[in-house]
Amino acid sequence: EGPEAGGPKGPYRQSERMQDGMYQELADELLTSGHAYPCFCTAEELDTKRAAAEAAGENPKYDGTWRDADPDEVKRRMDAGEPYTVRFKVPRGKAVTINDRVRGEITWDVEATIGDFILLRSGGMPVYNFCVAVDDALMEVSTVIRAEEHLTNTVRQALILEALGYKLPQYAHLSLVLGEDRSKLSKRHGATSVDQFRKEGFLPQAMVNYLCLLGWNDSTDQEIYTVDELIEKFSLERVTKSPAVFDIKKLRWINGQHLRALPEEERCKLIGEHLKETGVAKDAESDFVEAASLMVAEKVELVNDAGALVRAALTYPLSEGGDALLEEDGLVEVGQALIKAFNAGDLPTPGSDEFEAKWKSAVKGIGKELGRKGKGLFMPLRIATTGRKMGPDVPVQLQVAELADGNSDCEAVSFKERMRILEEAIGKAPA
Repeated sequence: EGPEAGGPKGPYRQSERMQDGMYQELADELLTSGHAYPCFCTAEELDTKRAAAEAAGENPKYDGTWRDADPDEVKRRMDAGEPYTVRFKVPRGKAVTINDRVRGEITWDVEATIGDFILLRSGGMPVYNFCVAVDDALMEVSTVIRAEEHLTNTVRQALILEALGYKLPQYAHLSLVLGEDRSKLSKRHGATSVDQFRKEGFLPQAMVNYLCLLGWNDSTDQEIYTVDELIEKFSLERVTKSPAVFDIKKLRWINGQHLRALPEEERCKLIGEHLKETGVAKDAESDFVEAASLMVAEKVELVNDAGALVRAALTYPLSEGGDALLEEDGLVEVGQALIKAFNAGDLPTPGSDEFEAKWKSAVKGIGKELGRKGKGLFMPLRIATTGRKMGPDVPVQLQVAELADGNSDCEAVSFKERMRILEEAIGKAPA
């Protein structure tokens, strides 16, 4: 049910409902029942009234000039075609009380809070509070969940619904979501639409998870929830009244948890589509994509992070003049041993059967030969093979770079070429 699918409560767009005369019909009903009246005040007159109230230090509100006007005068002006608005006649001495599911019981002294407010502008256009109150009633909305800044609108909407004989929905007014600087969240804080987050690689279930945590918890330390778990556990009664701070780093972390929780095949499909879109892979499905997906699975928080990580694994910075890396303790010694083993055919070829196991065995042999272990062995070995101090597991990177041949639009440096570049770089290194 909705604007696209249609349904029994349609039309669903306010513009279409206005064309059907729905708002005008209900405004006429309020006029007939005496809950509303025509107001012929001009914009200039209203500006004068507002300025006078502000000068007197009072809350500006309509003073009811046309509230009890002579019916004959009203008819004369209407017959003359003078423009007018339709105002709601706020009851004198009335209080409005709601039981907000977040904030508890709230009561307003209506007369002290608001003046007679507009329902229809002079051109017949219905105002926000009239539209939403009527729409909620006619569509049989049971619970209105919105930001606390709409709390004062509830007074007007409740009066409209009561005057029309409709039952009030339940209300739940949530605290605002703030940026990390504790100002109201806006475009300057980053993405503000669901579509923007989707394009950046955030998963729907991660967004739902994080948004539910903004001002809510189930009294446990749990932070990662499936949608089904949230349906079961979420309740408005546990939503706090304090504003929540939107933390993009936390959202990214939660997204990473959901990404890793996906079935391997589904995660690989998402990453494969991204790699193809960004030109890293020629096809969304291949042995290269599968290996690349497994390589980045534990490293990325967003699907969109995968492209840069895979591209990095295909390159070899030593070929770009990474002289500073040659100064790493043990690099020359380990690099020479690696080249010696490669030239002797003692290193397995990336992509061959049981490559990772054979690689670890060969590395263990080099470490034993040089009397090196731990960081003293693995850091220079990582730099010698990948050109970087950090990144995914070395044998995994080497496999991905080898599989990229013919499967990627990016230039990939093969293991053989890496050994050639390494030998050349070490040969130029100062003794």
